[in-house]
Amino acid sequence: MTSPGDPGVPGDPGDPGGPSEVADLYWIPLGAGTPVVQLSGRIFEALSAIRHRRARCDLYHAALVITTPTGSVAVEQAPVPDDDGDSRGVVATGAVGTRWAGRFRVFRYEVRRWHDGDIPDLSFAVGGPTRLSDDAETTRRILDVLPGVPTPVWGRDQLDAGEMWNSNSVIAWTLTTAGVDVDALSRPPGGRAPGWAAGVAVARRGT
Repeated sequence: MTSPGDPGVPGDPGDPGGPSEVADLYWIPLGAGTPVVQLSGRIFEALSAIRHRRARCDLYHAALVITTPTGSVAVEQAPVPDDDGDSRGVVATGAVGTRWAGRFRVFRYEVRRWHDGDIPDLSFAVGGPTRLSDDAETTRRILDVLPGVPTPVWGRDQLDAGEMWNSNSVIAWTLTTAGVDVDALSRPPGGRAPGWAAGVAVARRGT
């Protein structure tokens, strides 16, 4: 496994001699490019730091990009923008806040396995990509397990994992289920990813 931003990683775009299938993890500042989300994240983190008597941290949102012989695949959890989920490779959906609210599109999230898809805030990622694997079997397994991802209510701990379920939980669950060594991963300095531990815990108990 390489560290974020290592130059000349085999398999990077433009490296014809590298492997054709790779998995990269990106750490994106929460709310990058969206002031309202940034402010909400700062308030949440300030309250959490006070509650747990610790220093404040920068919050991050995880996303995956899987490079395959036929193109790239964007993997992330995001709000549902419209009903055309097939065009974005949606493999699962869930409710936000409360289960009953999920009947309305604005209160639903979707998990995407989007071929040649777009992650709008990817350019804000800190440190560049972290190479997770250049093994074809592993990258395919990451994509294959996605339709089985749990879909509890976003922002709540319905699975008794110790923290809320969110986009970081989805990525952590996916990587853990696919056999990636998530314990070897680290957040950017001074940062944390709320929900990550929940995804790992749920995956390891097979829920």
